[in-house]
Amino acid sequence: AVGLKLLFEWEGWYTTATTAAVLFVVGFTVWSFVIEGRRRAKDRFATTLIYGSFVAAIVPLVLILVYIGVKGFSVFSVDFFLRSMSGVTSQQEGGGLYHALLGTLEIVAIATVIALPIGIFTAIYLVEYGRGKFARTVTFFVDVMTGIPSIVAGLFVYTFLLLGFGLRPFGLAGSLALAILMIPVLVRSSEEMLKLVPRDLREASYALGVPKWRTILKVVLPTAMSGLITSSLLAIARVTGETAPLILLVGYSSRISYDPLQGDMATLPMMIWDQLGKRAGTTSSDLTEARAWGAALTLVLLVLILNVGARLLARLFQPKAR
Repeated sequence: AVGLKLLFEWEGWYTTATTAAVLFVVGFTVWSFVIEGRRRAKDRFATTLIYGSFVAAIVPLVLILVYIGVKGFSVFSVDFFLRSMSGVTSQQEGGGLYHALLGTLEIVAIATVIALPIGIFTAIYLVEYGRGKFARTVTFFVDVMTGIPSIVAGLFVYTFLLLGFGLRPFGLAGSLALAILMIPVLVRSSEEMLKLVPRDLREASYALGVPKWRTILKVVLPTAMSGLITSSLLAIARVTGETAPLILLVGYSSRISYDPLQGDMATLPMMIWDQLGKRAGTTSSDLTEARAWGAALTLVLLVLILNVGARLLARLFQPKAR
């Protein structure tokens, strides 16, 4: 591969590394075919592809995390988490992400309060009650909504809420868009968790004369609770870093805002966008770039905490054998 790089004057090392990987797979398979036979060569070829796919998937993820960690950790301090960007220009040191972190947590929390009961109740309906055309229609639209781009949800809320009522961007509008994105994820994942509850448990409850609603409340939901908690936290993590709907519906403010019904609010994705926008328009970009990477690392850590929390809560609420 290095010889081909020198021969064809390739720029960079990505093409060389890819070529080396392809040559290794081909050469290793041919060598195995000649020495060990056809059957063993097929096995080695499949094994090499599996390990190669794992490396191809994990290396970019590790590089992204390491790069964000190195670039963002340098700006971490107590002051960075306890101050806002109010009155801090792109040429000044200091400032922090307190306003953006507060806005992100508030908007996501409101979206969770809206989406969580709708998603879980819809999943209960589809699993326990859903029959016929209406249930199939609901399932179809849930599948369609799972794949819609986030900007479409933002445009929907923007058209019917902001334009329809002549309102300015505000935090609750962003929460509604994030709730729309959360609902299909919650429905599909919660539906799968409820389907894992053994049918025998339901039938045993029915045999004792317990009504269906009480069976769902006392038997089905406690059994599936760990999976439902995991599904909920993963859905929250999925929308925490959304940016497109927030640009349309929330805007950005460098001041601390506690009221999701009044004016622009800051969020971590929008702070990153704002700081990088200032970086492009100034000659001194080190300060704004450092703050952007610090906000990015905070967002990654927030999503990481949600995922780890989902695993821990799933273990905590997992039914114990008696």
